[in-house]
Amino acid sequence: MNKVLIVDDQLDVRMSASIALCNHGFSCIEADSPMQAMELVISETIDLILLDMNFTSDTTSGKEGLTFLAQLQNKNIHIPVVVMTGWASIDIAVQAMQLNAVDFIEKPWKNTRLVAIVKQQIDSAKLHKENARYTALNRPSAPQEYFAQSPVMLELLAKAKRAAMTDANILLTGENGTGKSLLANYIHQHSARADNRFVSVNMGAIPESLFESELFGHKKGAFTDAKENRLGRFDIASDGTLFLDEIGTLGASLQSKVLRVLETGEYEVVGSSQTEKTNARIISATNANLEQMINADQFRRDLLFRLNTIELHIPPLRERPEDITLLAEHLLTKHSTKYHRNNMSLSSAAHTAILQHPWVGNVRELSHSIERAVIMSDQTMIDVNALSLNINHHSDDAEKNWPLLTLEEGEKKTIITAIKHFKGNVIEACDYLGMSKSAIYRRLEKFDIDPKNLES
Repeated sequence: MNKVLIVDDQLDVRMSASIALCNHGFSCIEADSPMQAMELVISETIDLILLDMNFTSDTTSGKEGLTFLAQLQNKNIHIPVVVMTGWASIDIAVQAMQLNAVDFIEKPWKNTRLVAIVKQQIDSAKLHKENARYTALNRPSAPQEYFAQSPVMLELLAKAKRAAMTDANILLTGENGTGKSLLANYIHQHSARADNRFVSVNMGAIPESLFESELFGHKKGAFTDAKENRLGRFDIASDGTLFLDEIGTLGASLQSKVLRVLETGEYEVVGSSQTEKTNARIISATNANLEQMINADQFRRDLLFRLNTIELHIPPLRERPEDITLLAEHLLTKHSTKYHRNNMSLSSAAHTAILQHPWVGNVRELSHSIERAVIMSDQTMIDVNALSLNINHHSDDAEKNWPLLTLEEGEKKTIITAIKHFKGNVIEACDYLGMSKSAIYRRLEKFDIDPKNLES
């Protein structure tokens, strides 16, 4: 129900407007002064303000009403305002329009005109906001088909479909590369929100200084680089689904901000004191053990309770061999089409090698392996060598001779090995390792690794 704030110092005017609007399905609250109105604007979610321009302390100039409009503008509060004025003060209405009032109505009014103006301006504001959302994210999510035939995955997809029909928050767990974002989109497509937006955000890739701006949005001038208004992901995803990937990477201060939105649906846009509400359905994902993080005081248990109303675990590819060949054939078709390589196929030896490979990078690693083979193979028949599966093959002797390393040394060595394997291509290496771009570049700087020196 749309809420209208009626601001007038005369009780009979407020009552008359309230009765007319409530009879047409609006919810009304009242204020007898601009000061009281500002308190309500900050504490309530209001869809439109019906504002008188003259109050008891100043009955003719409209100064109090104009000051109130200027305050809304200075606080970056964007609520449509319809001003109430007499025929003798049309010039005040013009000044009000210059301060972003959207329309005016003369006193005394006809109820039909009052209702029509209020409805028109609320609808216009909603349309403007919706257009802004589509501009901010104008690519609709494509339907996702899940390729699986293993019993464990068929059971998981059945659970996902049941969960999709609710609005319960869902936590997806599993190793890197298992397809958590794909499953999140699959859930969205099977939900009652499928016709609305699916918005994905990688929490680990957002710098802490930009976190609130990315998730909650900002107003023009809120900080140095805020050149224009920007919608946050919670707003863009309203009526749809918001996918929070790598939720386990959130720092303590950011966890409290996310918790508040999950508990109340409320947040403030950076640079505005007005409280906004979102009804986005939340799906989150992590490859971290959140229980261990909670025990180590690295993650809030109350946040976990808000995230995992339903928890779905995606098993690693090595635990569902029945899916490997099916996925390999699907990925071969996908990449062959992408690179215009017709009639590509896998040799029987390649099929065997794919089934025997451990796939520590899961589906992501399988996809990259087949994509490289499609690009690099001179033949339409892809053989074992084209798959380049030896990156994870270590003999027993190699494992026995593996040096004892610290975690940092091991991490550095793994990154260098991956970048060498992909001939200096950092993006392919970070995808294979299941790291975000920002994460791998931070480690390149930390370990003083120059990818150009690793290309050969």
